[in-house]
Amino acid sequence: MERILVWDLPTRLGHWLLALGFALAWLTAESENLRLVHVAAGGLVVSVVVFRLAWGFVGSTYARFESFVDRPRAAFTYVKSLLGERPAHFTGHNPAGGYAILALLALALLAGITGWINYQDLAGDWLAEMHEAIASAMLAVVVVHLLGVAVGSWRHKENLARAMIDGCKRGRPEEAITSARVAAVITLIVCAVAGTWLLSL
Repeated sequence: MERILVWDLPTRLGHWLLALGFALAWLTAESENLRLVHVAAGGLVVSVVVFRLAWGFVGSTYARFESFVDRPRAAFTYVKSLLGERPAHFTGHNPAGGYAILALLALALLAGITGWINYQDLAGDWLAEMHEAIASAMLAVVVVHLLGVAVGSWRHKENLARAMIDGCKRGRPEEAITSARVAAVITLIVCAVAGTWLLSL
């Protein structure tokens, strides 16, 4: 195998923007002076999630949900293989990582929705507590995700963090993706129009 292009640019940008938005939202959560920064960071997170959900259906091969969402047993089998001599290798996301992605997207969306409702003062303290609980659950998934990246990099002798920067992982030449720029632009336009329409309601 050789290093091939696996992660398209929209997937990589979405990954790092989501990480940036969540980190900024977490760090400003308790500051009243930075409340607008917190809200803006939350808006960034939700925007990225909306795009990523769309990109999961129309993006390049390994960005699509169908390429990494598998049965729970597949995730357990993969984790078990990490303990053996020959851990299973996946060109795209492994099944366990796929579930982490789904959890992050779902929690980020819930955090954004509860945060917006709370910011509009449309509910009581219970919603604020729920918003914090969801954010804490998201942080826990992030920690598990980072541990998974560390273990996967060690067992596969491959820098998975670097792969999310340059887009390249080990694989067969015929498994490489091509440019996804046109699809990315179309998806961004659709998301922007949909978002503008929703905000105008």
